Amino acid sequence: QVQLVESGGGLVQAGDSLRLSCAASVRTFSNNAMGWFRQGPGKEREFVAAITWTGANPYYVDDVKGRFTISRDNAKNTVYLQMSSLKPEDTAVYFCAADQTIVALRTRAHYWGQGTQVTVSS
Repeated sequence: QVQLVESGGGLVQAGDSLRLSCAASVRTFSNNAMGWFRQGPGKEREFVAAITWTGANPYYVDDVKGRFTISRDNAKNTVYLQMSSLKPEDTAVYFCAADQTIVALRTRAHYWGQGTQVTVSS
């Protein structure tokens, strides 16, 4: 069964840090690129970060470069998004996604989680 389950969201203040986790089924995780997207209030869903199966060359949207770090633990079938120096504009529902390649993931990811809410107060 395909499954992605996000956790770690919450309410924080500007400047705080938060770590999101996404636990995946083996079928969803193995050999797949993993990524994070977000959808803010009244906005379309946007790509945030992605990482290949090997963990090499992670990709980030410009807004989060230097503040967010994506990583994965293949032994635990889990991908993480460490978020630092959070800003109110980072407020969004964050979704985990998976697909065979980062290009496929960014274009139209095959697997999606249900999302976890991150709210950053000013």
